[in-house]
Amino acid sequence: MGGRGRSRRTQRKHFRDGRENVWKTKKSDSQEADGSNNNENDSNGNNTNKPTHWQPFAIENAAFDEYYKEQGVVRPEEWGSFIECLRKPLPAAFRINSSSQFCTDLRSQLEDEFMKALLAEGTDGNEAEGIKPLPWYPNNFAWMSSFSRMQLRKNKNLERFHEFLKQENEIGNITRQEAVSMVPPLFLDVHRDHFVLDMCAAPGSKTFQLLEMIHQESEVGALPNGMVIANDVDVQRCNLLIHQTKRMCTSNLAVTNHEAQHFPSCRWKKNNTTNGSDLGDMSMTELLFDRVLCDVPCSGDGTLRKAPDIWRKWSVGMANGVHCLQLQIAMRGLALLKTGGRMVYSTCSMNPVENEAVVSEILRKCGGSVELVDVSSELPQLVRRPGLKSWKVRDKGTWLGSHKDACKYGRSGIVPSMFPSGQPHVDTSSDENGDNNNNDNDDVLVTEVSSLPLERCMRIAPHDQNSGAFFIAVLHKISPLPVIQTKSSKHSRQPQSDSDEKTKQSEDIKAMDVDVKNEESNEATNPCKKLKGTEPEKTETLNDPKSRAEKANDKRKLQIQGKWFGVDPVVFFKDDAILTNIKEFYGIHESFSFTHRLITRNSDTNHVKRIYYVSESVKNVVELNFLAGEQLKITSIGLKMFERQTSREGTSSPCVFRISSEGLPLLLPHMTKQITSSPAVDFKHLLQYKSIKFPDIVDDRFREKVAALALGCCVVVLNKGNENEGEGASDRPKVDKSTIAIGCWKGRSSLSVMVTAVDCQELLERLLIRSETQKESLAEDAIKAKETATVG
Repeated sequence: MGGRGRSRRTQRKHFRDGRENVWKTKKSDSQEADGSNNNENDSNGNNTNKPTHWQPFAIENAAFDEYYKEQGVVRPEEWGSFIECLRKPLPAAFRINSSSQFCTDLRSQLEDEFMKALLAEGTDGNEAEGIKPLPWYPNNFAWMSSFSRMQLRKNKNLERFHEFLKQENEIGNITRQEAVSMVPPLFLDVHRDHFVLDMCAAPGSKTFQLLEMIHQESEVGALPNGMVIANDVDVQRCNLLIHQTKRMCTSNLAVTNHEAQHFPSCRWKKNNTTNGSDLGDMSMTELLFDRVLCDVPCSGDGTLRKAPDIWRKWSVGMANGVHCLQLQIAMRGLALLKTGGRMVYSTCSMNPVENEAVVSEILRKCGGSVELVDVSSELPQLVRRPGLKSWKVRDKGTWLGSHKDACKYGRSGIVPSMFPSGQPHVDTSSDENGDNNNNDNDDVLVTEVSSLPLERCMRIAPHDQNSGAFFIAVLHKISPLPVIQTKSSKHSRQPQSDSDEKTKQSEDIKAMDVDVKNEESNEATNPCKKLKGTEPEKTETLNDPKSRAEKANDKRKLQIQGKWFGVDPVVFFKDDAILTNIKEFYGIHESFSFTHRLITRNSDTNHVKRIYYVSESVKNVVELNFLAGEQLKITSIGLKMFERQTSREGTSSPCVFRISSEGLPLLLPHMTKQITSSPAVDFKHLLQYKSIKFPDIVDDRFREKVAALALGCCVVVLNKGNENEGEGASDRPKVDKSTIAIGCWKGRSSLSVMVTAVDCQELLERLLIRSETQKESLAEDAIKAKETATVG
């Protein structure tokens, strides 16, 4: 969410608790009306006004009420419940990572433990529902909690549930996400082999959801053929996106930093020179996507329950100001979409100017090449409302029913695409003889009605299922888009009308020199994409000699990624000596491909600290990007697989690169060396004490196996039963989806874990829950056996 500062947190706190602020002086009604100063002085010049308590944070706006009543977003008889719901705090929602090893365990824990234990707590005594699964989300993997954050923190009975949420969220087993924000990815219909583009991805909860879909039902040690490119315009928000998606531990993700409306096409013409590249025959010549998520920056008034400060900031200009940008982004997304592909356009706004108006213009521009999909039969338990067919535009206090009205009142900033018909006004006020044909009906406001099937769009109202508000439209690309002639220059950034939008169609895509000095900032994200003024990016192109000279004087040497200055490069790691050493030390099967799969972010390959692994799909995109002139500005890519061990003991190991905890699940099935199994008692000791001396190892056989390992990084796998315990049993444990393993470091006299304290605590709790479940299962089996014997 944009603007995560102290002031916003304080405002939310006032909104929840109704606390009063003692630091602000309250003005009288008359002074507030005329804007006069409330400071009064006595005869000695002293201020006689003492600070007084003020009312709780305002959660109403007369202009908001007038606007949405007129637009008819809900029926008049519903308005009371609609506005009442908007003034209540939003329930917390979270989603279980469906690709997590413990997803079913977490769901069982929520259903059997927390759901029952918290049922009696309720919220305010009126809704005794505690936590419950969202009925429309598949497999009960999404949940909603009726408890506020303040209740979770202060109520001792809820403390364990709160700690559970924090811990599992940090690890990546669950993701906190607004309920309606989970909806758009579900309508994308993503499969394992799809290339997916998330155009405005930060902060990354939807990207995480898309990655789950890509990885669902993946075999152990295998990677899906698809991938996700997550893009955001703001460098700092890209860092937030990287932090969010890092918990997924995936090699099928690349994070880029571009203006969404100018996302590079990355097209390679085979007759171009490759500068001596040995990349071989390319299967990809252009970067197009099977699925595109276009969750655009918006005014965000659908998030009023979560961000109540929008009440006082809200104005119709917020929506009018982003309409053209939203249209540009959506058209660019369709240009990058493969024929037969699907794009979801969504906002967390209720304003038809940002929603139906944009979809209408998309359909008009694309003709019959794009259709609006009817998805009313999908997710039947999700309560949704049809899109609007008619709406008005308001500007500077005036209602406008058509573009004719905008011209009449001289509203140059109001473009035809904002209206249902999308037709520009043609002045026919005078005939050939100069006679004025205006009639008295010109003052009558006539609201246009769209002829397009906008009822196929979805509006989610907050009072239908106790959520935020959202708008979703599903578009299907039937054929290549028609070439649209534009009047704007190549480097135009600010559209003056609907015909000035900067759109490149798939038939006429050229490699673009993207200007990274942004003249617009769409840093906002859904469901709270905050719109603010111009903010230039922190990276500059090599074509700017002034910036290059200034940076040359910097003490810290900045990296160069192709034409992008100040961005870490993407380099294929090809040091055969190090790769051979890694393969031999860990006994990695030849079937696990390292060819063009290892990436470093350091141009100096002699001082590589981290090595990343990328999937086949990501590798193809990187190779295409090289051949296309590095059009993509990549801020993060791949899965951290190996990390240089810099400790004193690390340098004495036969292999100085250790396996990272993120890369271990992928590499584990392909290892034959430096891996051993441990009984539960020693495995729990490792998690509990982080390091144990060899004499303190309880199991003799495990001690012998650890002693036989080479000095350095190793992997300890938890024994599920009695495997590998008998004579002649293989030292290599079996690996499947249920395998629990941790990376360790074998020193000269001790064995130490190389995972975080949070991970250790989470694993300990998982083992405890599993142990209790097994005991209960054994007890039930014993009772059944006893009953059977008695009957016999």
